[in-house]
Amino acid sequence: MNEVQEEGNPLSQDFDIKSLLKFALPTIIMMLLMGLYTIVDTIFVARFVGTNALSALNIVCPVINLIVGLGTMLATGGSAIVARKMGAGETVRASQDFTLIIGAGALFGVIITVLGTALIDNMIRGLGASGILFPYCKEYLSILLLFTPASMLQVLFQNLIVTAGRPGFGMALGISAGAANILFDYIFMVPLQMGIKGAALGTGIGYLIPTVAGILFFTVGNGSLHFRGPVMDISVLAGSCANGFSEMVSQGAAAVTTFLFNRTMMNLLGEDGVAAITIIIYTQFLLTALYIGFSMGVAPVISYNYGKQDNGRLKKVFSVCMRFIILVSIVIFGMAVAFGSPLVSLFSEKGTHVYEIARRGFLIFPFSFLFCGMNIFTSATFTALSNGKLSAVLSFLRTFGLIFVLLLILPEFMGVTGVWLAVPIAELLTMVVALAFLYQNKDRYHYA
Repeated sequence: MNEVQEEGNPLSQDFDIKSLLKFALPTIIMMLLMGLYTIVDTIFVARFVGTNALSALNIVCPVINLIVGLGTMLATGGSAIVARKMGAGETVRASQDFTLIIGAGALFGVIITVLGTALIDNMIRGLGASGILFPYCKEYLSILLLFTPASMLQVLFQNLIVTAGRPGFGMALGISAGAANILFDYIFMVPLQMGIKGAALGTGIGYLIPTVAGILFFTVGNGSLHFRGPVMDISVLAGSCANGFSEMVSQGAAAVTTFLFNRTMMNLLGEDGVAAITIIIYTQFLLTALYIGFSMGVAPVISYNYGKQDNGRLKKVFSVCMRFIILVSIVIFGMAVAFGSPLVSLFSEKGTHVYEIARRGFLIFPFSFLFCGMNIFTSATFTALSNGKLSAVLSFLRTFGLIFVLLLILPEFMGVTGVWLAVPIAELLTMVVALAFLYQNKDRYHYA
């Protein structure tokens, strides 16, 4: 029985560079499209509502970061547990644990919706919204909070569909959700002239597509992973949270650093400064999507071979991944340098104050892309190996610890230039730590 399941499991194949990239490609494409859809979403807001509305998106972004962080924590941490049990042949228990994790995600989503709606005014004021930006923030966030359960579930399903060995279906869901987001954004903001409310509604509808499809896939599908009566094992949820904690740290830190970026730019350049940093942050999300998608795509393969204790295949997969990350880091850096100005002009017309601020930022910020790919992949690798502690340390350093210190120090001496330098320097220093972790643990996990 186990041999048949082994042969039918896509995770059990002997991957080479071609087959591994083929396996990860749907997840890479999904993340790239999600980044593209996010960019289009913000472009619509900037062009059809205004740069103040664009600034408002970044003011409330920390709330969204925390929601995504909670979902990603459960998804990546739970995926590692489920994939490891699948690799060990415990397919029934893997499905039971999967069901428990999905149920917990839905419950957390409902709790966030209730609490967030009740505290929305205090949250927005605490995030530093000016009197000009407050109405935009409240209109957007009040609608988006209603879709929090769907937001949580779509993150869970998109990760666990890959674990189930169906990355192509996950890609299709990502494409469908993003396309719906763009379509409804246009309908709500242009013909219906709903303003920033339309942007929130379009995004929420985009969340519903992978949520509904994921429920159907795991209910009626005949794969090895599907809904099954869960075992109420708190250790599974605790293990998922502990193992995926680095992703929560990453998103929570992103929330705090976004707040710091907003506050610093508001003090230095006002609402236009916040709009400029919003352009940089959302463009960064698009350009790092390849790293994130690849790391998500290969993580189940790493977890599976680790659970199976197949050190030979684990070393082979890890070697392919490292070469890919190095090559892509150089390519993305070159693209960011070459196409920075055209990207900025999509959000704000040439000659405007916002455009000039963001364009100058793109002369410095792209250096971060040389280092962040290695950091993202290394963090994801330790999560896949069920070492959430090291993964969390890396996420903390690159998304919060170092940036927090640098944002407090550099702008005091260098002004806006210090803001642009904070992320590249943080990524470089984190990469040094990441490489040290990889070297120190190579004999423990046998990936090199």
